[in-house]
Amino acid sequence: MIDTNTKDQNKTIKIACNCQRVTDNTGISEQNAIISAKDFSFFYGTKCGVSKINMNIQAGSVTAIIGPSGCGKSTFLRSINRINDLIANTHTEGVLSVGGQNIYDVNTNLVNLRQQVGMVFQRPNPFAKSIYDNITYGPKLQGIRNRATLDNLVEKCLQDAALWDEVKDDLHKSALALSGGQQQRLCIARTLATKPKVILMDEPCSALDPLATARIEDLILKLKGTYTIVIVTHNMQQAARVSDQTAFFCMGRLVEYDITEKLFTNPHEKETEDYITGRFG
Repeated sequence: MIDTNTKDQNKTIKIACNCQRVTDNTGISEQNAIISAKDFSFFYGTKCGVSKINMNIQAGSVTAIIGPSGCGKSTFLRSINRINDLIANTHTEGVLSVGGQNIYDVNTNLVNLRQQVGMVFQRPNPFAKSIYDNITYGPKLQGIRNRATLDNLVEKCLQDAALWDEVKDDLHKSALALSGGQQQRLCIARTLATKPKVILMDEPCSALDPLATARIEDLILKLKGTYTIVIVTHNMQQAARVSDQTAFFCMGRLVEYDITEKLFTNPHEKETEDYITGRFG
């Protein structure tokens, strides 16, 4: 048993996760990966957020990232579309590629990157605009102005996000008038409107009730294959339900990366077993 004293518990976690080796039994080669990290590290000033991450994420799959708070899950996720660049005094080491291109190369076009790699945040963040204008915001920035094209895009994205039937008769209603679950599905539809290859989801259900959570999970499974989805979650049951592969992070390191069923039923690393059985986290 781990001592319930916070100081002792944190010490125990540090000891348990001070693991240099990484178990990767996914069998995903770099050639089949849409996202590939090679000794990738991210620093906040002199503090290391994630250290020497090596993993390949397969196109069309759902990959879950799990681990205790402060383990680097969100840091790594947000590195994939360089949203961490908005934080001052950060830098990276190693390589992080999307579609075979090192996204931290000085010549990377960040606008194009963020069109290819969409982001859904922990809390729904619709614009204070109509449902229609939320969906068309990105396409209009891309230069799409034809009304019929935009109308068709709005319908398709809302259908893909399983929201069309609920809002089709009131597209000019404020997005802020929707329920929390509807707002999150709208944010997913807004992400789909820029035709990304990858969708990043940072705890997308943490602010939702169980029914809304179930609808988002169903949506993730529906979108799998057409899109590559990477989801950070504290909910291990959710990771088990929706993901093909799961990566366990701890203390800024990738400890184990495996087929989800294998990781949850027969983890190779004691650190992983301790976390998924609730001994710490």
